[in-house]
Amino acid sequence: MNLETLISANAVISNPEIKSKKRALEFLAEHLTLQVNQSSTGVTTQTTTEDVDALSIFQLLTEREKLGSTSMGHGVALPHTRTSLTKNAIGAFLKLDKGIDFDNPDQQATDLIFALIVPEHYTDEHLKILAHLASLFSDEKFCGTLRESNNSQEIYNKLINWQPA
Repeated sequence: MNLETLISANAVISNPEIKSKKRALEFLAEHLTLQVNQSSTGVTTQTTTEDVDALSIFQLLTEREKLGSTSMGHGVALPHTRTSLTKNAIGAFLKLDKGIDFDNPDQQATDLIFALIVPEHYTDEHLKILAHLASLFSDEKFCGTLRESNNSQEIYNKLINWQPA
């Protein structure tokens, strides 16, 4: 699977000051919203009445989290949801300097968060994308290279070019 079709360079954010799961989801929702609005018009737009708003995506992500944490442990979380707000699968990635509590099963702070929204009809595709992301982020070497990266472009390049051993 090629992540380049799922995430753009401007949806990779490195080291923002985020101290809670709620704020991380809000931040990711804002970036997912930009991607949704860009994919529907071909250009990033200012919010109009036709554009998707970040609050809608944030609510979908938090509703999913209420069903159970999307933390994988080992400092990684994969918040995700299906929605009618997008026609394509879209991702956003957040690398934090200091990990946060993401209701982690292993109690380890989460510092790598890949958020995903997919169209409602993407039943099989949704599961395939999540399986690919889970496999990718289960690779300790891959996560280590992301944690060592200092800027968003470097992280993006590693996300789209990583080849599992």
